[in-house]
Amino acid sequence: MDHTPAFEVERPRLTGLATRVLGDRGEAEDVVQQAWLRLDATDADIVNLPGWLTTVTSRLCLDRLRARTPVPVEEIEIAEIAPDPADDVALADSVGIALHVVLDRLSPGERVAFVLHDSFGFEFTTIAAVLDTTPAAARKLASRARAKVRQPRSHDRLADGEIVDSFMAAAREGDFDRLLQLLAPDAAVTADIAAVAVGTPERIDGRREVAEFFNGSAHAALAVFFRDRPAFAWFNRGEAKVLFDFDVADGVVSGITFRAEPEALQQVTKRDGHT
Repeated sequence: MDHTPAFEVERPRLTGLATRVLGDRGEAEDVVQQAWLRLDATDADIVNLPGWLTTVTSRLCLDRLRARTPVPVEEIEIAEIAPDPADDVALADSVGIALHVVLDRLSPGERVAFVLHDSFGFEFTTIAAVLDTTPAAARKLASRARAKVRQPRSHDRLADGEIVDSFMAAAREGDFDRLLQLLAPDAAVTADIAAVAVGTPERIDGRREVAEFFNGSAHAALAVFFRDRPAFAWFNRGEAKVLFDFDVADGVVSGITFRAEPEALQQVTKRDGHT
């Protein structure tokens, strides 16, 4: 049976899931391609193809996460193996922005359990089968992950770099409410003369106005450092053309300056591990 048309329908959804779990779109696309190869090679009679592909993709992501872990992490003892979850897998279409800034705190098992349950709404019987553990153990993994996510860092708010990254993720996702949460009431966007000349707005005032401008935009901006501070920039042919310079105060974005002056752009460097 030719599964190609059905798989191509599922590919964007699977890529989105894998991206959220792994935090890297390129690696996610590689995982989804591996899932296709497994599908193409199987002779099994698959009743629920979306569920089968979701399970396979999740397990491949788990393998990638475990391969990243330099030392063994604490595992939960397994008392029994859960049944095949393919018949009752259901996927939600969205994921919380906060996920982007907390996943690295979690072990592979915690990370998968947290994403699948708290972000996509899977039942613990389904998650248990993906992790080859019991529903009780899967629930414990998700609970442990949730506690780590909620645990305060050195202060009770995100670090400045996490605020910047979370803001840009919300912009790309079109998460207007999250953008509002990350902006100060008197937030403003300004621009230098060179940036205005290439088409950026000269000024935007107010939280709602700034959120409306960024909502669903900035897909082409890349994560960079500007004078050792996290920022974003729009690149053309490998060169930074417009810098998004963030001011963060008290855990929110108080201002963003578009910079295109050569002196500023010369101080821009791409951040490793970001696309």
